[in-house]
Amino acid sequence: MGYGYTGSGPEAFNGTYPDGGDSRLVNLNQWYDAGDMAYIIVASAMVFVMIPGLGFLYSGLARRKSALSMIFVCMMSYSVITFQWYFWGYSLAFDPSNNGFIGKISKFGLMNTLGLPSPGSPLIPDLLYAFYQMQFCATTAAITVGAIAERGRVMPAMVFIFFWATLVYCPIACWAWNAQGWGFNYGVADYAGGGPVEIGSGFSALAYSMVLGRRQEKMMLNFRPHNVSMITLGTILLWFGWLGFNGGSAFGANLRAVMACWNTNLTAAFASASWVLLDWRLAKKWSMVGWCSGAISGLVAATPASGYITPWGSVILGIVTGVVANFATKIKYWIRIDDSMDVFAEHGIAGVIGLMANAIFGADYIVSLDGVNAPWYPLGWIQHHWEQFYIQLAYVLAACGWSFVISALIAFIIDKIPGLKLRASDEAELLGMDDDQLGEFAYDYVEVRRDFLAWTPAKGDTNDVAHTGESMSHGDRFGTNEHSEMLEGKEPSESSSDHHHQAAQGDRHGMAYEKAHTEKKEAQHHDHTQ
Repeated sequence: MGYGYTGSGPEAFNGTYPDGGDSRLVNLNQWYDAGDMAYIIVASAMVFVMIPGLGFLYSGLARRKSALSMIFVCMMSYSVITFQWYFWGYSLAFDPSNNGFIGKISKFGLMNTLGLPSPGSPLIPDLLYAFYQMQFCATTAAITVGAIAERGRVMPAMVFIFFWATLVYCPIACWAWNAQGWGFNYGVADYAGGGPVEIGSGFSALAYSMVLGRRQEKMMLNFRPHNVSMITLGTILLWFGWLGFNGGSAFGANLRAVMACWNTNLTAAFASASWVLLDWRLAKKWSMVGWCSGAISGLVAATPASGYITPWGSVILGIVTGVVANFATKIKYWIRIDDSMDVFAEHGIAGVIGLMANAIFGADYIVSLDGVNAPWYPLGWIQHHWEQFYIQLAYVLAACGWSFVISALIAFIIDKIPGLKLRASDEAELLGMDDDQLGEFAYDYVEVRRDFLAWTPAKGDTNDVAHTGESMSHGDRFGTNEHSEMLEGKEPSESSSDHHHQAAQGDRHGMAYEKAHTEKKEAQHHDHTQ
């Protein structure tokens, strides 16, 4: 226990007391190092900051009429997950069971969760470990709810998140991190959540987007992220929190935590540079949104790998992830699923890359830096442990399949329940989710009623509504001709066909693909008519 193998650290827990002992009679803190506990408490707070960071990121990527709704769903999902994790989530993920698939419920409502060494690490008590892991589940939920952007209703999404955490996140977390999980005993190397966090969010968001349906094409005219500064702010908050996410997963203030932070920075920096260079190749301009997208994909790839691989392996991982995740943003066009926040490409695909990197660059001397896991067995190909590749691959395939299929089933069932239809109406989509779902707005001038008053002609004007008896047109109210025509029951004018929307996340590859696809269809139609 603790750092006992070196003869240092706190006294080893003797295992004689239930819950670690009676705090009125026994000092429960004696089994743990105060520095390690302090570090994990701070790391928990850092991970929490990722949730508003995701809200700001998604808000900036959306249009301003749905900007506040994205912040709200991220924060509301935190409330839902806090209840779920307290209720039975922690028990289902980490309470040991013999099935290797999901935990028991003896820790229901945090029962039997106090001063015993945690199931994930003997360095910290069970109660602190439960709190830290709650932040992981909540962050994953906040990533996933990005799928509802600009067209999804809030209440059904929150119902989905509760059951998703129970049936998707908790089982995959059990596989990887529970001492009785099949992945843990199979030898899977998943440091901070490539399976439950990244694949769990990326493939679940893709499934939810599939059931939810695509945004209306007519409303995508001239679409682009509305606030790049907010995207940047969200990314910086995410990077800050990720250092607690990956660094804290060493479960102590030790050298492995430092190495994880180094690897996290290296992977994110090289991934962001790779992404930006690819975008510059097409547009001959630098993209701030591209830098943010690349940084996030690198941080994602570092999540399962940063505590296992070497620094030079992190450099390679960052470059590969930046390139692959950039091109992976095309997949949503191929499969016709509107993954509006590119969660699948930047979390799902990048998470897979990070997990497979452990099979190549993993090293036992990185693991042993925590002072607890020593000695450790050879891990990756650089140590000639060839079978680690198929171990990782089996885990990746299981996590991908489970998260996508179960998430799709949950979303499909909820959508059929009266009053819980996932999607807002077409008119609500046009007005924006802030107006339809919240009644509050990120920006005052988005509110239709205020816009109407602001644009009403002054008294005495020949166009004054009061003098002419005419009502203000929807076009004057919304300021976008094509959208106003839709409100008036008309099809957008032909002139609107000259507009092209910019894909979410500022993806120039997606724009190029759409242009090439359109030209190909036109050529095929021309050949057919000949």
